[in-house]
Amino acid sequence: MSISEIYALFKNSDGIATDTRKIAKNQLYFALKGANFNGNLFAQTALDNGASYAIVDEVTSSNDKRIIQVEDALSTLQELATFHRKELAIPIIALTGSNGKTTTKELIHAVLSKKYKTTATIGNLNNHIGVPLTLLSMDSYTEIGIVEMGANHQKEIELLSEIAEPNFGYITNFGKAHLEGFGGIEGVIKGKSELYQYLKKSNGTAIINTKDPIQIAKTKEFTTIHLNTDIALESAEPFVAIQFKNARIQTNLIGVYNLYNIVAAITIGLHFEIEKTDIKQALEAYTPTNNRSQIIEKKGVKIVMDAYNANPSSMKVALENFHQMTAPHKTLILGDMFELGITSIAEHQLIADLALQLNFNTIYLIGEHFSKVKAPKAVICNSFEAFKDNFIKFPSTYLIKGSRGMALEKILDFL
Repeated sequence: MSISEIYALFKNSDGIATDTRKIAKNQLYFALKGANFNGNLFAQTALDNGASYAIVDEVTSSNDKRIIQVEDALSTLQELATFHRKELAIPIIALTGSNGKTTTKELIHAVLSKKYKTTATIGNLNNHIGVPLTLLSMDSYTEIGIVEMGANHQKEIELLSEIAEPNFGYITNFGKAHLEGFGGIEGVIKGKSELYQYLKKSNGTAIINTKDPIQIAKTKEFTTIHLNTDIALESAEPFVAIQFKNARIQTNLIGVYNLYNIVAAITIGLHFEIEKTDIKQALEAYTPTNNRSQIIEKKGVKIVMDAYNANPSSMKVALENFHQMTAPHKTLILGDMFELGITSIAEHQLIADLALQLNFNTIYLIGEHFSKVKAPKAVICNSFEAFKDNFIKFPSTYLIKGSRGMALEKILDFL
């Protein structure tokens, strides 16, 4: 069956499903495979649960004529997403970077939604499956699409760009994230810059931070939009407030590191002719969720919950920001950073050294990687259970940060 014929089935469906446990009536089911699952085994279950058709890439025992076999279900899903993106013919803004992707995406979405029907990546569905699903969630009413692209190795952003075909692209920064897969910081720069290479090839527009020499060097002879420079930081205690066009914008975002995320949203909003008053309203109404730089007050303690993810770059700026916050007593709770490869011990030691240098009142370091550092004034715990056994609660302001696999939000259960 051709992709145009599958597209006709998609247009008559109520969306895409890849999980039979969450399938809705009249969805088009794609049987994807992973290390621990094989969606082909559940094709008939998907149909029984209401799917209109099932796209598989293995022979099944069922003779249901609604089961359509293709060479590769994942590749077909990706090809379908690109076909749909071409049919929509709308501006697509792609974002990648080591830190701040999701927050920046949410801010841009909030701003552009003031004028346009905007569809953006849900959560962090930003990989080779999530990007196609994001594109296929856009309908004929969508006027602008915002697609977040994540990667942990080279050529991944190249693939995602070919799938999404963005007209605009923004790289938040180049930092020490996924060093193991990228092969070091130079590999990170090369991998993230695959977005630039796509934009150059397709005559797209790169949105760049002119204070970043890497971004300037990588976008020579490009069509570019520069981040707006008519924005000044007023305060970050604890929430970021800025001055913009003689107006004060008070956000619900903590940390100076969020400044450029805000500036990017303003710059893109202005490019798409969003009124300044609408930009202000959108930015002031946005509140972070999902353990991303949230301020939580619970039983007499204040918590900076930043436990969604961590890498050496984001950890460093989080510690520096926490150091600048005004509080009579500060407790640091850090969990391991993953995917750092041979640099892991050195990078964890650098973060431990910085924590000691900034002289927080109490420091907890949790995890197998942190257990190998030398930090005489810190409480080092090689597991979460060991942390629970050693943790002493007292009135303080807490920063909680670690990689997703550490799931440090569990601390809230007993803090």
